[in-house]
Amino acid sequence: MSLLVEKFQYKKLKRTTIEGKRFYVGENGNPVPSVTTILSATKDMTALNEWKRRVGKSEAQRIVTESANLGTATHNKLEDYVNGIERPAGTNIVHQQAKKLSDIIIEQGMKDVNEVWAIEQHLCFPNLYAGTADMICEYKGVPVIGDFKTSRKVKKKEWIEDYFMQCAAYALAHNEVYGTDIQAGLIFIVSHSGEYQQFMVKDKEFDTYTNKWLDKVEEFYKLTNK
Repeated sequence: MSLLVEKFQYKKLKRTTIEGKRFYVGENGNPVPSVTTILSATKDMTALNEWKRRVGKSEAQRIVTESANLGTATHNKLEDYVNGIERPAGTNIVHQQAKKLSDIIIEQGMKDVNEVWAIEQHLCFPNLYAGTADMICEYKGVPVIGDFKTSRKVKKKEWIEDYFMQCAAYALAHNEVYGTDIQAGLIFIVSHSGEYQQFMVKDKEFDTYTNKWLDKVEEFYKLTNK
């Protein structure tokens, strides 16, 4: 049975690529950068570049590709769960692992989700940015932007500021377009070895990440308008 509750008339946006970066086409026909495009363009890449240098270019690419494939497969399993669709994992190793990881998120995180408004939903802040929110839902009665993550290792909260800024970006867009007041983000994380973590930011802490996100948007447009 589907967990979706139809509260809003959500719309789909067209994706496009400009100079290798993801953009979405807004309702006025003008492209706007994706949330991840803005975060990538304004991110300090020192630590990532050092990691690539340390492990080697080919090994880094292998790890990134494998992690991305597993993350996508896990997202697909979670989307199926919300939509009330059951698919066998089959013999594909990635799909089998994705089933195990998604089951952990479902059992330990989704149990307190009261209702789901949308899953994998396009959201656009008019003329500024757009992106795809993993989940818009009520968690213990609180409207939140939910984000599903898989990780090679257990995370510390201070390592995942980008995740919180993503939630803030989607909340701002949802509030602007649909007249809501979402002031919380919830990160569901499961490591590749099965450790589950959950991080929630709300109220004043969420406001902090909202302001950090808006600073990133301003920085992005300054960089691209030079």
